[in-house]
Amino acid sequence: MQPTPEALDLLRPIGWPDDDARREALAAAPGARLARVVGQHRSAYDVATRADEVLKVQPPLPWTRPRCPPEQRAAVGDWVTLDEAGKNILALLPRHALLKRGAAGEHHRQQLIAANVDHVLVVVGLDQDFNPRRIERYLVVIRASGADPVLVLTKADECEIVEDCIDLLMEVEESGVPIHAINAKDPASVAELHPYLGPGQTVVLVGSSGAGKSTLTNTLLGREKMKTNAVRGNDSRGRHTTTFRVLTPLPQGGCLIDTPGMREVKLSGDEDIVDAFEDIEALGAGCRFRDCVHGNEPGCAVRAAIEDGTLDEARYLNYVKLRDEAEAAAVTQAARRAEEALALKNKHRRTKDKLGRR
Repeated sequence: MQPTPEALDLLRPIGWPDDDARREALAAAPGARLARVVGQHRSAYDVATRADEVLKVQPPLPWTRPRCPPEQRAAVGDWVTLDEAGKNILALLPRHALLKRGAAGEHHRQQLIAANVDHVLVVVGLDQDFNPRRIERYLVVIRASGADPVLVLTKADECEIVEDCIDLLMEVEESGVPIHAINAKDPASVAELHPYLGPGQTVVLVGSSGAGKSTLTNTLLGREKMKTNAVRGNDSRGRHTTTFRVLTPLPQGGCLIDTPGMREVKLSGDEDIVDAFEDIEALGAGCRFRDCVHGNEPGCAVRAAIEDGTLDEARYLNYVKLRDEAEAAAVTQAARRAEEALALKNKHRRTKDKLGRR
């Protein structure tokens, strides 16, 4: 597929990066039109072929089958090619990032959140929503996506201990994650985020209900597009004002994907927690014994750091919890993929046998 330069220019406001890798992938893809997924429904997708044109299209038949792996279907932010009539998706272009989590419940499936994002803005309110342990969990999930995390602390105008809160995130900041404390209602304050929102850039907002994602979206857009609700006074929780994922072009030139508030952030099984806890991993390398489990072993550098106060014990316990959860989820996902591969193999065998009998 070879769109004209003029056609690709129309896609820039909805995030088309127009780099060599994308052009090569596009050239090899079937179809007559290029579009970006901006909304997802149970049996259809909304796609944009330019900033002011959205079409409702049908997915390929394999995507509708129950056993189709979630990552093989399109998510909001994906680039797809369409047939000439613009009614059906023909192909999914390779992604450069995919944010996902373990789906709620006990069935151990993965839930896609957004694709082809450059930065994930973790929106956390400086009220009872502030929880360093949950922030660490978000960072583990984001680092596995291929996108870069950015921590956005909202309601800074209502908090008297902003610097104290940032001090509690010292390890997060030292790991290279930018931290911005802002008033989500103030355009001048929100301007701190503009460097992440330039042409060809896509960001996704994640965070709890009531953290201020919809308020931040409205301020970035300069208009009231997203409905907002007040949070409850007793626990700072809000109701879901965003009920589905949607991609929106921004005046700054980039695109933004808002998501429903997340009450549960389960690991998907594809995470590696090392990057989010480099300080603990570095300490562990200094233990006397290579197989130290950081219990009562002599010469344990991790226990020594906890005892002298250089390592927060709550952070260490969260590291252990996430490490064990990641390992368990990885085993479950490996078993599930093996089961899906076997089912596909058996299906092909049955088809071959059936054709052979004709």
